[in-house]
Amino acid sequence: MTASASEPQGAAVTASASDPKRAGRHPGVPYDLLVVGAGPAGLAGAVAASGLGLSVALADSSTQPGGQFYRHPAPALGATRPQALHHDWSAFAELRRRLAASTVDHLTGHHVWSVVKETDGTWTAHALIGADGTADAPVRIRARALLLATGAYERQLPFPGWTLPGVVGAGGAQAMLKSGLVLPGRHVVVAGSGPLLLAVASSLASAGARVPAVVEAAGYLRYGRAPRALATNPRKSVEALVHAVALARHRVPVRLRSAVTEVHGTDRVEAVTVSRLDRTWRPVPGTGRRIACDALAVGHGLVPQIELAVAVGCTTRALPDGTLGLALDDLQESSVPGLWAAGETGGVGGAELARTEGELAGRAIAARLLGRRTVQGATAGLRRRRNRMRAFADVMSAAHAPGPGWPDWLTDDTDVCRCEEVPAGRIREAVTELGAHDARTVKLLTRAGMGWCQGRMCGTAVACLAAGGGTPEPPVERRPFAVPVPLSTLAALDAPTDPAPALDGPADPSQ
Repeated sequence: MTASASEPQGAAVTASASDPKRAGRHPGVPYDLLVVGAGPAGLAGAVAASGLGLSVALADSSTQPGGQFYRHPAPALGATRPQALHHDWSAFAELRRRLAASTVDHLTGHHVWSVVKETDGTWTAHALIGADGTADAPVRIRARALLLATGAYERQLPFPGWTLPGVVGAGGAQAMLKSGLVLPGRHVVVAGSGPLLLAVASSLASAGARVPAVVEAAGYLRYGRAPRALATNPRKSVEALVHAVALARHRVPVRLRSAVTEVHGTDRVEAVTVSRLDRTWRPVPGTGRRIACDALAVGHGLVPQIELAVAVGCTTRALPDGTLGLALDDLQESSVPGLWAAGETGGVGGAELARTEGELAGRAIAARLLGRRTVQGATAGLRRRRNRMRAFADVMSAAHAPGPGWPDWLTDDTDVCRCEEVPAGRIREAVTELGAHDARTVKLLTRAGMGWCQGRMCGTAVACLAAGGGTPEPPVERRPFAVPVPLSTLAALDAPTDPAPALDGPADPSQ
């Protein structure tokens, strides 16, 4: 339920009598727990905490649960077998069933742009409403504890021609297929680095696209250096085998230690050049081969989405692939008391790990708020499973970390920051002639990272170029707002009457 534009400004959102889960809402009592993100981690955390007696709000920008991993078509599309494009669909179906049977308030179309810890220790989340954040009035959601399950976004490394129509993110191509049942093209090269490429390529091929090649910049030999992580996570090997069989069935070749180093075309993609890479990811001269295609799905791993947590001072840790994740304790709590996190926010590791961490966090939060000691036996199995899968995630992260030589793909006129149209040559000039040695200084001198995406697309590339061939520091995800916010919303925050109605929890049964 959201605030209506006709409600008096500053009024608390009240429940509809026709909604049994929200009837009897009391404006003065916050939720016990607010979960931000309805992917695998958020769903698991919300239903676990609710099942233990907490009042829970689950806020998500989408209209459907599942997040990016379990993205599925809208009912209007009439898909009869949405599970055909997913593995482990049964786990999501069970979470969705538990959500429907719970007392969790699932707040769809809520774009949380800021969270604030109040002086009394409670949390306030500010959210925009609607599919694009412009419907009705913004709201404030109040809760005693906060669980962030905000997932991750794709990391992109630029190359000549990457701004041509027909170049999409690897995850974006999969999202188009899962939610819209459409293909980015008929002949789609899949490139970049990471296990997501195999899943994307097999999905596209199974849906009818011709995949001329899967181009993986790294190799898989580094997995062999961690036999224990492989042996204790057999499901990961099974997943890889399933994708390999699908690619073999569709006769899709996999090119290891190679990269798309140029895209060709005028109005859209017509072909790509694939080059062999040395161990540092520098293109080997004379190895470029041209492959005809009409689309390119490319991505170089995922970046934890941690802006909300960093804005309130949560400690981060450097991950093996050069990104930053949240530093969490054994029960998923961050360095800021009362704020927990689960899933990709602590490092990318897949849906099963996210579900495990979400349930662990939900149980820990319930124990804290209900004044009970966390029963070791109740969480020991979850913690062992989490540790086992997290160890594999670190191996995977290290195996597909970008090499330091990838900037050699770039010509001086290659746009690095697409929003502000800042080419690589201007960034190199800022480093070599103007003395910039970090991404922030480059940003001030060139505007790289000042556009709509706020550096999410170009942050890694700018940091690498600013390092001048050295090892870059992971880009710090310090953004005051997690999503774009209208100036009118910000200006109204200091108004005498707050335009954002407070969305409080269910009534206190003792009152």
